Amino acid sequence: MNFISSILTRFFILLFAIVPFWLLYIFADIFYFIMYKLLKYRLNVVRDNLSKSFPEKSHEELRRIERLSYRNLSQITVESLKAFTMSKKQIFARHKVINEKDMSYVYKDHGGVIALPNHYGNWEWGALSCMQLQWHGVALYKPLSNKYLDNYLRKNRSRLGTELVSIYDTARTFILNKDKGKNYVMASDQSPSNSKKSYWINFLGRETAFLHGPEVYAKKYNYPAVFVDIQRVKRGYYELELSVLAENPKELPDGEVTKRLANKLEKVIRKKPEDWLWTHKRWKLTKPE
Repeated sequence: MNFISSILTRFFILLFAIVPFWLLYIFADIFYFIMYKLLKYRLNVVRDNLSKSFPEKSHEELRRIERLSYRNLSQITVESLKAFTMSKKQIFARHKVINEKDMSYVYKDHGGVIALPNHYGNWEWGALSCMQLQWHGVALYKPLSNKYLDNYLRKNRSRLGTELVSIYDTARTFILNKDKGKNYVMASDQSPSNSKKSYWINFLGRETAFLHGPEVYAKKYNYPAVFVDIQRVKRGYYELELSVLAENPKELPDGEVTKRLANKLEKVIRKKPEDWLWTHKRWKLTKPE
């Protein structure tokens, strides 16, 4: 079954390879209609997340954000398939880091940098576009259960030079690459699996569990923690702005790096909430006593 599903996925990847971008977004509109209007994909999750995150907003405003969030998700879905066959020139033009030169001082005096993107805007192109930065990219990701698709994904996403590493090999990767000038890309807004190992932060009005890994490794190796803000300029075009959350994490109290991350992400979401991934069951964990 896994083999068959991998063949079907690769068929759609080849199909999207020959589809121009203007037609790609017609497919996105169709996908939006199917996912939102017909299947109502995780609609209860989205509505619960939005209503509890923005209790001050009216019913009409929440529905507007809801519709636009499905538009966002449909575009990211087709863009992620298109990414398999996009050229380096296309990726860099459409997923552009706008202040890379301003961040040069961060790379100059440290043996590594931890970049922290989130499920906001198009995060899927990040493994390819991070090669715009000064240091070699190492993207930590959770392997797919389908080994055929996982192998294909890993080979494709690393074709521009980024190294894809399983999250289960995180510790080993940091040890092997210590002070070699690596840009470690770690998704920072996933829901953790272990509530006791998580950092708990007040986020969007609720106590929220954040992964402990990014801060743990930032402090252990004293690598600067850098927030990656991905904003959609227009359909198919994004600008990435980098900002330093902590240049010397070792000097900060425990939990401070994660708190800064959560506060920064909340500001981004409140400004334009429809571009965050609201279908994700972000608050499924309960804070332990």
